[in-house]
Amino acid sequence: MKTISADSPIGIYDSGVGGLTVWRAVRELLPAENLIYFADQAKVPYGRRPLDEVRELAVAACGFLMGQGCKLVVIACNTASAAALKYVRELWPDFPFVGMEPAVKPAAEQTLSGKVGVLATSSTFHGPLYASVVERFAHDVQLYQATCPGLVQQIENGSLDAPETRQILEAAVLPMLEEGVDTLVMGCTHFPFVIPLIRQIAGDAVRVIDPAPAVARQVRRVLESRDLLFEGEGFGKSLFYTSGEPKKLEALLPKLIGGEDEVFRNNDAGVALAM
Repeated sequence: MKTISADSPIGIYDSGVGGLTVWRAVRELLPAENLIYFADQAKVPYGRRPLDEVRELAVAACGFLMGQGCKLVVIACNTASAAALKYVRELWPDFPFVGMEPAVKPAAEQTLSGKVGVLATSSTFHGPLYASVVERFAHDVQLYQATCPGLVQQIENGSLDAPETRQILEAAVLPMLEEGVDTLVMGCTHFPFVIPLIRQIAGDAVRVIDPAPAVARQVRRVLESRDLLFEGEGFGKSLFYTSGEPKKLEALLPKLIGGEDEVFRNNDAGVALAM
């Protein structure tokens, strides 16, 4: 592992482009930090894979980012966090990892009806991390769950407001609204990209909770605790890697986070996009 310092990059990893919602929040909160993003698009979606397979994929991705000299790695994927966060912390006990967990706690605190909807993948719902969150924070609320089959792939394709995307969301959200749900939790990092469409379906009275800003704040707290927060001015550099087709990621970046970037190949670690 390379020697790390305050100006070392933050690593952010997801099965695909969903973790860019976390990238966006980290960039907004910590604009001077250097960031490396890895999208395992050759394996997306993770939600239908066994948790032990996802764990192996996550270990490999985290190892890659650590090998790039990252000072902290965000597992910006709910499925990978459920499968591997505890494991990688045990595997590398001295290295800081930040993971995702469905934002059930703030939802339980904010709901007025006592009914909360959670949109996530089946692997997230079946993982011990989700069970732990529910046990700790959902005593006084009723949870409604939906896996939104096909939604991750729609977002990976850039189809954020396509008719099929709306149909998937309506099938998940409308039954929840009929039950009186007034708060919706985005339990997959892909899903915040379709929050505008969710708001069209659910209406402004329904709270929609995106966990990405809270994750960015946790990144800052962990870096501060280790004296690794970079205090420079201006904007740090960003580097994007994918295990999939580089042109596909290149085409999606302007739509999802802005910017157009040159693609170059790295035969050892997939494809990188410099920004």
